[in-house]
Amino acid sequence: MSTQGLLHDAPEVGFEIVNRVAIVTLDRPHALNALSHDMIARLTERFAQCAGDASIAAVVLRGAGDKAFCAGGDVRKLYHAARSDPHHDTPWLKFFIDEYRLDFTVHRFAKPVIALMDGIVMGGGMGLAQGAALRIATERTRMAMPETRIGLLPDVGATHFLRVLPRDLALYVGLTGARLSGADAKRVGLADECVPSTWLRGFVERLDNMRWDDTQDAMTQLKRVFVPAANIERHAPLDDIRVHIRRHFTACATGGVERIVASLAMDESDWARTTLATLESHSPTMLEVTYHALMRGRQMTLADCFRMELGVVYRAIDDGDFIEGVRALIIDKDERPRFAPTTLAQVRAERVQHFLSSPWRRDMHPLADLGA
Repeated sequence: MSTQGLLHDAPEVGFEIVNRVAIVTLDRPHALNALSHDMIARLTERFAQCAGDASIAAVVLRGAGDKAFCAGGDVRKLYHAARSDPHHDTPWLKFFIDEYRLDFTVHRFAKPVIALMDGIVMGGGMGLAQGAALRIATERTRMAMPETRIGLLPDVGATHFLRVLPRDLALYVGLTGARLSGADAKRVGLADECVPSTWLRGFVERLDNMRWDDTQDAMTQLKRVFVPAANIERHAPLDDIRVHIRRHFTACATGGVERIVASLAMDESDWARTTLATLESHSPTMLEVTYHALMRGRQMTLADCFRMELGVVYRAIDDGDFIEGVRALIIDKDERPRFAPTTLAQVRAERVQHFLSSPWRRDMHPLADLGA
C-alpha cells in the first residue's frame, strides 16, 4: 500500500509509504539527481513529516533513474546566483545553510534511515547518504568528494565523516577527489554493505511482503529486505594503491600539501604522475585549506564541522576560487581555471587562516542552533 503526501507539486522529490517505511526519491534523473534548493526544502519537509508520524518506522533514500543516487548540489545554479550578487548579499548562502541543516537532520534522525547509494554518489549526495544508519553501495557505485577541482572544500559534513578513514586515506580522497567503488566504500567504512544493484530493484516488493515482528528492532528486520544472504564482496581497487597512498599522503605537522606534492614528484610511477597532475589542476588555496580542515575535523563535533565548512564555503564563493573553477570546468569547459594564487608555494598561511576563521561570531553563526 502506498500513499502520496501533501506536496503534489513536488515532482523532483518522490514520496510514498510502503508497509510503514517512507520511500523518499530524489527524482531529477536528467541532472543525475543533483540537489536544487527547492529539493532541499522539500526533503526537509519530508523528514519532518516522517519524524512526526508514529506510523512511519523508517526512511529509505534513493535516486531516480539508473545512473546516480545524487551527483551533488546544483553547481550551475549556485554559480549564476553568485555571479549575479554584486553587492554580496549572498542569497546563495541560504542554499548551503539549508543543505547542512538537512544533512545534520539525517545524521541525528531518530528512526533508521537507509541510503541506496547505487550509481554516482558525490558531494551533496554524500552529505545525505553518510548520515544514514544503513548505507548500501553496489557494484555500480562511484563515490567521490571532488570539490577542490572547483575551488571548494569537501563539505556537507565531510570533515567529520571522512574521519573513519586513516589520515592518509582521508587526505587522498579529500584532496584528489578520487572515485571509490562500492567495494572500496565498504572496505574503508563509507558504506555498510555492498550488494548487487539488481537486488535493489526488487526492494519495494520485498518490503511490501515483510511482516513486522515486535520482538525485533526495525533495522534488524529491514536488513533482510535490503541485504541479500549472499552479500557480494568484490575486489576493492583501492587495495592495489594503498601502499602508494600511505607513502605519499601521510599527514605531518609541517609542509601540508606542498610536502605531499614534493613526495609525489620524487616517484616516477604512473600512479604518482597521474596523482600529481590531478593535484596540480586543483585550486592551490583550497588544497591547503582542505588539508587543515580535514585534520581539524577529526577532533571536532559534527555540528562544529558543519559550522567550519559553512565559513570556508562563504569565503570560497565570496572572494575565493569557486566562481573561476566552475566557469572553467562546468560553464565554459575550457579546463583552464585561472586560480589565484596559481601555485601552492604562493599560498600564504594567513590566507589559509582567513578561510578557516569564521565570518561570524559564534552566537551569530547561521548554524549556531545546531548545538555542540
